Amino acid sequence: MQQQVPYVLRRSARSRNIRITIRGRDEVVVTAPRTTSEVTIDRFVQSKSDWIFHKLEQLQTLPDHMFLKSSKKDFELHKKVALELASARLAFFNETYRFSYKKISIRNQKSRWGSCSKTGTISFNYKIALLPPHLADYIIVHELCHLGEMNHSSKFWSLVAKTMPDYVRLRRELNGKGMR
Repeated sequence: MQQQVPYVLRRSARSRNIRITIRGRDEVVVTAPRTTSEVTIDRFVQSKSDWIFHKLEQLQTLPDHMFLKSSKKDFELHKKVALELASARLAFFNETYRFSYKKISIRNQKSRWGSCSKTGTISFNYKIALLPPHLADYIIVHELCHLGEMNHSSKFWSLVAKTMPDYVRLRRELNGKGMR
């Protein structure tokens, strides 16, 4: 018999599918379309219970700093280090790529490690300063390569592979850190 999964249910008018998110180390949040019945939602969640409990177990092994609540205080404490790290590593990797960018921004994002705008601004989550260096480098290269390809096509991944040939492994490892 499967173990019951306790979860918080959120309804969304914009949601088209049922989505499961794990917040922190132990909160399971289920987002579902407003029209989906609770029975259907509960069945879906229970069908994913093995995956959910496996993820919850994995999260227990992560260091505490991965669960900072993105407070203003934590942001201010780590912003300068994150900017120095991002600037230095962007310069290093850009020796290979030779892309031009306008600005580096450090932000307090809840669900992203980084982003790249069409105008040439590369933004990073301040928490890159708390990651192991190889994962911070992967995020930096990923965003830098968006200056060459603003998508996730095979051309984009070829760019990433120039300096991160093991990007698939790094991406999987990073996905286990709690943010996409």
